[in-house]
Amino acid sequence: MAATVAARLAGLGITLPTPASPVANYVPFVVSGALVVVSGQGPFVGEERIVGKLGAGLDIAAGQRAARLCFINLLAQLQAACAGDLDRVRRVIRLGGFIAATADFTAHATVMNGASDLAVAVFGEAGRHARTTVGVPSLPLDFAVEIEGLFEIA
Repeated sequence: MAATVAARLAGLGITLPTPASPVANYVPFVVSGALVVVSGQGPFVGEERIVGKLGAGLDIAAGQRAARLCFINLLAQLQAACAGDLDRVRRVIRLGGFIAATADFTAHATVMNGASDLAVAVFGEAGRHARTTVGVPSLPLDFAVEIEGLFEIA
């Protein structure tokens, strides 16, 4: 990661939001040794919020945008876990994506690329990760996508 993470984010036109508060009885992240687990994050930043189902009013582009917003929120939580210093991130280990979709929707992996592509844009090779993508009938707050993450930090 030759460029700092902050510089890469600025180059992408991304300003991280204030980390969202949990909507139920859980914590936004847990640090254990060199690992940070970030709880599932939804697709909202500022006034932008992507709700509904893929295949029923939302197309793949909207789904990819939702996944990207989820990853931006993961980064905001990760930054808090790293005391403000995202350059401590050594690797994106795993992303888990949940896509609210109709039963006949099958492009879940393509939707999830909205997050995966941003992970690589922000962290370079260290952003390449294992991942699971699952279609579900609904998500909290009617979110179209929810993504959780596992990261290694220094």
